[in-house]
Amino acid sequence: MLREINFDGIVGPSHNYAGLSLGNKASASHRGDPSYPRAAALQGIGKMRGNMALGLPQGYLLPLSRPNDALLERIGVDADTPAQLRAAAWSASSMWTANAATVSPAPDTADGRCHLTPANLVTMFHRGQEWRDTKAQLDIAFADRAHFAVHDAVPASFGDEGAANHMRLCSEHESNGVEIFVYGRPGGAFPARQHEQASRAVARLHGLDPAGCVFIEQNSAAIEAGAFHNDVVAVANEQVLFAHAEAFVDQPGAYEAMRAAFPALEVVEVPASAVSLAEAIKTYLFNAQLVTLPDGEMALIVPEECRESASVWAWVESMLNGNGPIRQVIPVDVRQSMANGGGPACLRLRVVADPAAVDSRFLLNEARADLLESVIARHWPEQIDPADIGKESLAEQIRAARLALLDALDLGLLA
Repeated sequence: MLREINFDGIVGPSHNYAGLSLGNKASASHRGDPSYPRAAALQGIGKMRGNMALGLPQGYLLPLSRPNDALLERIGVDADTPAQLRAAAWSASSMWTANAATVSPAPDTADGRCHLTPANLVTMFHRGQEWRDTKAQLDIAFADRAHFAVHDAVPASFGDEGAANHMRLCSEHESNGVEIFVYGRPGGAFPARQHEQASRAVARLHGLDPAGCVFIEQNSAAIEAGAFHNDVVAVANEQVLFAHAEAFVDQPGAYEAMRAAFPALEVVEVPASAVSLAEAIKTYLFNAQLVTLPDGEMALIVPEECRESASVWAWVESMLNGNGPIRQVIPVDVRQSMANGGGPACLRLRVVADPAAVDSRFLLNEARADLLESVIARHWPEQIDPADIGKESLAEQIRAARLALLDALDLGLLA
């Protein structure tokens, strides 16, 4: 009864645009803009409802406690502390659960359990604070040790960004697969956030067969263009890899290595002549959810920004007019997340598991979606301006909003 479940991050009540993510061009371009946490969270719930309407299992992870007073205390915050250091403790970046962990499904692992390793996220200060609190949620959601193993993060010497740099190829989700780990080389204009040794450590921790692992270098030009994670330029589902022509440092070699491990590989490549790397990153065409629908067809869930781009939508229409494996393209509105550099794929962590083995408090249904929307509408701030960061009145509202959510879901132990 294994199925792929997408666990989306609920956008937290402290959602703001502080521009903390070096190399994330969308985040940098909206730095200092007012944010709309209530609208952002409701957009996220809307995307999850859309997935359920497609017949896909849907879960969620909860916002972390913000502001992180312990972090502020550890850096000795005072009146002279730079605004961005202060803002890091208010960050709602855990909403992008593609960075929460790397997940290896049970069919791939030596002990036949699904393994999850939280990402240490050490490259960015505002994200490096997350993993222990993320692990606390994973320990509850995936507490059944007959089915799951939840590890600590790999040592901080090796930067690890989680599933945003990890893909899986398989004939179907419940069958044995090949896991693709994409890493960057340091020394470019922007940090290469995923280290090769972090990827190899995760593969060992998960008990993966070396013959079922492929390690590929991301194109440094893509990183410098704003593809700070691999999932900005490539996404895989079952036997299909959907990628930009400039995603990897050696594109033909990358395909050859994948095909050697998984001969049934089917590549859908978007040429730079059709969609430039810059336009792909601007619209997040590849930061999409490539999913298998109950009838076996594949659908690509993309941001609305893709439909608004002439070159991207022209390519999409030409693809749909062909006979390729992707038969539907479904735009969704996640504009608040997009403005901070996260599309539909950033918002979700893919876990192949038996839904019955997952703590039901982390699984979505229509009644629970109604409950989430009700709590968000009542408690989430409507707007946060940059000058609001650090105000105790806003901090109290944010804390109370999260506690109301935890109480509604009977997860007060995470308070």
